[in-house]
Amino acid sequence: MNADKKSSPMASNDTFGIDELTSGQVRAARALLQWDQKTLAERSKVSVATIKRLEPLAGPIKANKVTIDALRRAFESAGIRFLPENGGGAGVRLAKRSDQS
Repeated sequence: MNADKKSSPMASNDTFGIDELTSGQVRAARALLQWDQKTLAERSKVSVATIKRLEPLAGPIKANKVTIDALRRAFESAGIRFLPENGGGAGVRLAKRSDQS
């Protein structure tokens, strides 16, 4: 099989073409939003136990696609944009939101 991970259908339009999330990106996104693990769990519908298991691991998150997509959607709806590896490391930024109150 010649499956290329970079062409994964998991990438969304909002993530600038990245196809995986790293634990560092999750921690950084939470920090930018000032969310604790419980808030991320509530917003993503992913259990706190799962978030606690995934965050300390280095590198790409090892979880099923449904879990990764749920985390990604929760962050993106709050204004987080995931940045791909570009030689300086994968990252996140907080986009300006028009729905801020």
